[in-house]
Amino acid sequence: MPRIELYKQILENLSTAVVLLDASMQVEYANPAAEMLLEASLRRLAQVPVSEWFLPDETGFADLQACLKNSHPYTRREAKLVTQSGNHLTVDYSINPLFISSGRQLLIEIEARDRLMRIEREEDLLSQHETARSLVRGMAHEIKNPLGGIRGAAQLLERELEDPALHDYTRVIIEEADRLRNLVDRLLGPRTLPKMEDVNIHAILERVCHLIQAETKGAVALVRDYDPSIPEFIGDSEQLIQAILNILRNSMQAMQAAETPRPEIQIKTRALRQITLGAEKHRLACCVEITDNGPGIPEDILSKIFYPMVSGRAEGTGLGLSIAQSIINQHRGLIECDTRPGETRFQLFIPLELNNESVR
Repeated sequence: MPRIELYKQILENLSTAVVLLDASMQVEYANPAAEMLLEASLRRLAQVPVSEWFLPDETGFADLQACLKNSHPYTRREAKLVTQSGNHLTVDYSINPLFISSGRQLLIEIEARDRLMRIEREEDLLSQHETARSLVRGMAHEIKNPLGGIRGAAQLLERELEDPALHDYTRVIIEEADRLRNLVDRLLGPRTLPKMEDVNIHAILERVCHLIQAETKGAVALVRDYDPSIPEFIGDSEQLIQAILNILRNSMQAMQAAETPRPEIQIKTRALRQITLGAEKHRLACCVEITDNGPGIPEDILSKIFYPMVSGRAEGTGLGLSIAQSIINQHRGLIECDTRPGETRFQLFIPLELNNESVR
């Protein structure tokens, strides 16, 4: 094989994006990895000014100009690029000047950071949730044992009391013990293994939408954007309904508390390919996005919203999101949240190749 052909094959099989610019800052070459990263063909990239790759506050284009002028290589970490489809990417890139007979050129190597950052964030999220659940399980054990003793003693005391008027006091003790036991059970989340069967995510979403519409009497607009290509998968429909209902209720109550004008919840489904959830890669996954136009989640509790007893509302129990995360975790998926004033988005990721043997 000729050496030039070998070099070309090496470039075209790299997972790192490689772009070559000429002296006029026009794209002369881009390997397939660069075309995929920038979401455009080489022909399209050659027609677009390189300055459009960068956000207005980024120094990327200035780096290219400086490298071309002074011939010093540049490296930038966690910079922002804009693809030809308008998506924003976090990348590391290196710029190296080349000197050839036809003039000075620039070689750019680009490595996407989004996937690595996402894996780190998801592993941290799953670790935090598992730590919280372990703490709650230990606390529940310590609380339920004395509660059982208190309840039993109150029942025995009630039998010994001759004055029926005093039974009111023992009933208060029994009822409060039962209330605390139920609270602890809710903290623990689902206590049974999922009942796995074929489920349709859109049928589940429609069931939840009907419940929300009934509760709000149509005061909250529900906007659907479904991907009909998502196949049925193995899951527990009742638990999934509970998880999604908890999230929609959370959004609905936040907007009602803030008196959001024209409250709206958008529900979007998409099929994602080759996605990593935590440390596990999945060939195909379902993504359910739930976005509201409410006040947003306070910054001080955003990183803790999936912990039990954490709530942004004074009257909230702080259990809905924790239970939802536990249910999706049982389906080997996870929930992520992104928020800003005027918009809060929850993303539920559920692997579609799930089977009964793989359920934790």
